[in-house]
Amino acid sequence: MKTVSQNKAFGGVQGVYSHDSTACGCDMTFGLFLPEEAEDGPVPVLWYLSGLTCTHENAMVKAGAQSWAAEHGIALVFPDTSPRGDDVADDDAYDLGQGAGFYVNATQKPWAPHFQMWDYVAEELPALLAGSFAIDPERQAITGHSMGGHGALTLAMNLPGRFRSVSAFAPICHPTASDWGRKQLAEYLGPDESKWARHDATLLMRETGFDGPILTDTGTADQFYDLLQTHALAEAVAKRGQQAQIRFQPRYDHSYFFVSTFIEDHIAFHADALYA
Repeated sequence: MKTVSQNKAFGGVQGVYSHDSTACGCDMTFGLFLPEEAEDGPVPVLWYLSGLTCTHENAMVKAGAQSWAAEHGIALVFPDTSPRGDDVADDDAYDLGQGAGFYVNATQKPWAPHFQMWDYVAEELPALLAGSFAIDPERQAITGHSMGGHGALTLAMNLPGRFRSVSAFAPICHPTASDWGRKQLAEYLGPDESKWARHDATLLMRETGFDGPILTDTGTADQFYDLLQTHALAEAVAKRGQQAQIRFQPRYDHSYFFVSTFIEDHIAFHADALYA
């Protein structure tokens, strides 16, 4: 692992690191904010999964999360959204290929050799962090934006006991029924739609739910509102009786202005679960 940069921030350290990923077969880069409390021992951790076109850097510099994480003594992890490099498959469309990994393990050509983002986020990167930094693996929570909200919800519901809480900003809630999902799942996982179900938060909510609290925020002026299918997740939450807050924020859009407005709420929500 290489240290790309380290900057003092809110009493802690915002670092950027790169490493050779076995899962993705290429170099991967991630951001990690460690609060001041990490100098004295392991701290709880909140994962932030970013959306389409983003790298590790977007949320790290735009979300305004570090000040609130420092207030609660919580580490923040900002993974990249896909493998990258000259040898990694790509597509001219912004919503497929590099920057658009959708947090799945691809099984189809040309994606399969590198696009193993599920294994990277669920297994490889957590093991690397636990072995290298003062992070408590028993106290984890997860959040994300858009495609990253999809990833946060599906990881949380597929890995019972891993995360104490999950939240999302404008998540893609029902990708098997949306143009933001059907295209990518078919490309990465093939035409058999039964293999898509474990990557659909609405279907997972109907089937299993989550063993903890959920918070989502979606702006009513989101330019991608119809693609997100938030109503489908809300209906599944209501039918299951899931512990959840599905909030609609009047006049907010899909941007990081929206994310930064509500990030304080989300970090406080996770702090309640992480310190319970």
